[in-house]
Amino acid sequence: MNRAPTLDKYRYIVVEGPIGVGKTSLARRLAEHLKAELLLEHPQENPFLARFYQDMERHALPTQLFFLFQRFNQLRNLAQIDMFSRVTVADFLLDKDPLFARLTLSNDELHLYRQIYATLSPQAPRPDLVIYLQAQTETLLERVRRRGAEFERPMSEAYLALVGESYNRFFYHYTGAPVLIVNSERLNFVDRPADFGLLFARVEAMRGQREFFNLGE
Repeated sequence: MNRAPTLDKYRYIVVEGPIGVGKTSLARRLAEHLKAELLLEHPQENPFLARFYQDMERHALPTQLFFLFQRFNQLRNLAQIDMFSRVTVADFLLDKDPLFARLTLSNDELHLYRQIYATLSPQAPRPDLVIYLQAQTETLLERVRRRGAEFERPMSEAYLALVGESYNRFFYHYTGAPVLIVNSERLNFVDRPADFGLLFARVEAMRGQREFFNLGE
């Protein structure tokens, strides 16, 4: 019987990146390949999200707090059932949660958010590896439009550009885990097995705290 592919030094892998970059698709593909536990965000369960895209200033705080508690509860539940008994692949990093808060909240709201985040975040498990997917704003917008989620229709190109820039700044300074930075512009990990094979081989070969993967490298 064939053994499942393994990445022995990585028990908890996170795939991250801005809206529309393809992190959930890659997380699913990676979890399937590794026969791993899959932990996904559920944005459709956030009752404030559609209203947020219609009126960001008014609905930013409840939207942000819902996501924070949702993400934290998922990670807490996972830790309680001994997440390290099996490889886990997630499509969100709790550490990046404040990124959106800084973009959307007023000063008073941000102060409240930071107090809550500071209480919750130390209880969350730390990833062994983060795969950070990048793409140009035009690519993100095209992918968001293609997947056709109704609540995302009001999302503007300017907002996506701001989110993308914020992700770049965040991961420039991030030191919480080894990071593989992936330019996803010309990669299709779901429909082109060769692309996924190249990425998987790059993950297996990682030795440093920060490495880069572009098609052709």
